[in-house]
Amino acid sequence: MIEPIDEAQRQQVLARTEHYITTAEEVLERPFERIPVLFDLRGTTAGMFRAHRRRREIRYNPWIFSKYWQLNLDGTVPHEVAHYIVHEVYGVGKVKPHGVEWQALMHYFNADPEVTFKLDLEGIPQRRQRTHPYRCGCREHQVSTTRHNRMRKGQGSYLCRYCEAHLVYCA
Repeated sequence: MIEPIDEAQRQQVLARTEHYITTAEEVLERPFERIPVLFDLRGTTAGMFRAHRRRREIRYNPWIFSKYWQLNLDGTVPHEVAHYIVHEVYGVGKVKPHGVEWQALMHYFNADPEVTFKLDLEGIPQRRQRTHPYRCGCREHQVSTTRHNRMRKGQGSYLCRYCEAHLVYCA
């Protein structure tokens, strides 16, 4: 099992995050607020910029950073800072997440504007989503909590890919 990055490495990630925010301030000639940077991300995602109402934060996965230290320092950190800066400059829904504005920032950061990476994540703790039993005309299915909640709220319905019948919850 991979161990998460230690406090010294977290400080390096924070310093690199600050470096990219400062670079954006110089390039765009305006200040940007310093937002929380958390090391609480789990699963298969190395980093995430999240904005919900007035709260904005950058989250990093300390296990993936540990396994692929330099790759994440050079790629994930500028990637997430660029999302934050684009959000601050253009707002929500005005530009594409990895559009020309984001790509331009990645260029200024001297970082590869590659969107995702496909690496071996063996030894990285994975999130496990609970499943719920559903039936169709031919078999039982295990449906993720996300899909289960959509169906319970009437926001979605799913068909069996074999018999094409609607899935029904087995309460």
